[in-house]
Amino acid sequence: MGGIADMGGTSGWGRVHPPRADEPVFAEPWQGRATALTILAIRLSGRNIDAFRYAQDRLDRAAYLDQGYFGRWLNAAELMLVEGAVLAPGELDARARALSDRHVENPGEPARPDASAPAWPAAPGSLRTIDAAPAFAVGQRVRAGNSSPAGPTRLPGYVRGHVGIVEVVQPAAVFPDTNAQFQGENPQYVYSVRFASHELWGEHADSFAVTVELFENYLEACS
Repeated sequence: MGGIADMGGTSGWGRVHPPRADEPVFAEPWQGRATALTILAIRLSGRNIDAFRYAQDRLDRAAYLDQGYFGRWLNAAELMLVEGAVLAPGELDARARALSDRHVENPGEPARPDASAPAWPAAPGSLRTIDAAPAFAVGQRVRAGNSSPAGPTRLPGYVRGHVGIVEVVQPAAVFPDTNAQFQGENPQYVYSVRFASHELWGEHADSFAVTVELFENYLEACS
């Protein structure tokens, strides 16, 4: 799916500011608490790390950007808790208003999840061993798919339809596109693919290369 999260390679976001060498993990105490609450939300809602990323992908522009990195985590955590029937829609807003001494009617019990859609906990790591051989080899030219699926995808928009060269064949890993929706792990090889800047952004771009990690399902052989 195309959304605010797929901003890689796009312009108009201002300068990139590299982190300081002495930058703390959490600049403010609430950020650490937000991290802990997000991990708890993943467990309580029965989601996994890919479902968490998919929740972030579906946030609107304000929820994704306006409250910063850890605010984005909290917004995604709320979405997972509602979809996992831990919270009722609007319940957090009602509780926040109640804490502000403004009486708001509680929205009631959360909806019960569909019993036919089991929630699977996160696996202890994403690497897997599979019997199939890699479909592509180091040095091979490959083209990234040019589709825009309705559901989750980790295929960056700016490489879709473009040709690159396989630099490294990585171990097989859980395929996040299906795992995020509890449709199976579908493990497959991951490839480090190098794209020339001119291939991605045209002849007037500065000369450099970008290496992107891409799942096998995203690629096709290119002569």
